[in-house]
Amino acid sequence: MTGFGVGHGTAADGDGLAKATFAGGCFWCTEAVYAELKGVKSVTSGYTAGQVPNPTYEQVCTGQTGHAEAIEIEYDPQVVSFEKLLEVFFATHDPTTLNRQGADVGTQYRSGVFYHDAEQKRIAEEVIARLDAARVFPGRIVTEVTEASRFYPAEDYHQDYFANNPFQPYCQAVAGPKVAKVRKVFKELVKEQP
Repeated sequence: MTGFGVGHGTAADGDGLAKATFAGGCFWCTEAVYAELKGVKSVTSGYTAGQVPNPTYEQVCTGQTGHAEAIEIEYDPQVVSFEKLLEVFFATHDPTTLNRQGADVGTQYRSGVFYHDAEQKRIAEEVIARLDAARVFPGRIVTEVTEASRFYPAEDYHQDYFANNPFQPYCQAVAGPKVAKVRKVFKELVKEQP
């Protein structure tokens, strides 16, 4: 999935870092994937695109708040482009299933790109159109492309969950294989392993 031929999409702030917000199912898995990448300065698990202020994990799990489990990435666009972040995003979850990822079912597990500027929106729409045209997936991509709204960081125990709980059964079954895939398929993007 290389060579999309689109711009970088920076959404950069004053310190040269940019933000990207993605929802790709359980945030434990998505966070673990992006923590591996060069140029990623921080990844925060949280909730976005809902109607309830300051939601708790328990509230979001009901599927009644409208939020998606998401991650907010702070990255250096001089090191890793928004396009590359999207490549990893589409390679590490199923963007063709509406409101579910594997056994996780509900609107809180929907696939979404929450853009921070018009360039990110354009790139996301172009990438989706190209992936659909190339029939990379067996079905059409249902990932929502929506303007970023208030992002609420999840409770502390959700942060760095995979790194802190690598032997937890869900992490071994779901997050571990995604991290292994990124290390293999995107090895040029992966930080040096200690």
